[in-house]
Amino acid sequence: MNVVVESPVGPLGADSDGTAITRLIWGRAGNVDNGPLGMRFEQEMSAYFGGDLRDFTLPLAPAGGPFQQDFLQALLAIPYGETRTYGDLAKDLDVSAQAIGQACGANPIAILIPCHRVLAANGLGGYSGAGGIEAKVTLLKLEGAAGLLI
Repeated sequence: MNVVVESPVGPLGADSDGTAITRLIWGRAGNVDNGPLGMRFEQEMSAYFGGDLRDFTLPLAPAGGPFQQDFLQALLAIPYGETRTYGDLAKDLDVSAQAIGQACGANPIAILIPCHRVLAANGLGGYSGAGGIEAKVTLLKLEGAAGLLI
C-alpha cells in the first residue's frame, strides 16, 4: 500500500526514485510505499504538521537544471518560520523576480522544499500547491509566520 499523509492542506503522497523523494503529490498517494522511505516520509510529515519538526531530513532528488537546483538550495536555506521575498531571492541568485516566481511554481517537492516561505514584496504572491493561497497561509501559520500576513 502506498503512503498518504493526512494534513491540514489535504492528503499528501510522494513519488520516489527508490532512494529519495522526487515529487510531492497533492490529494493522493504517489509511488512511495510503506517501506523505509515511506515510513520516514509519513513520520516526518506527521511531525511537521504536529509542530514537532522544523527541518526535514528525508533524502530529496528534485528534477531541474542548474538554475532550478541553485534555487531549490536557496529555498532550503530559508529557516522555519521565516520568509524571503521573490526580490530577495532574485538578488541573491542574480535573476529576475519573475524567474524566481516561475521557479517556485516548478518546485516539485513543495513543503519539503519550502516555496511557501517566499512572498511578494507587497503580499503573499502565489502558490502552486493544491489549495493555492489558502494552503500557503495554512503552512505559514503552522510555522508561526502568520504575523507577516497581517
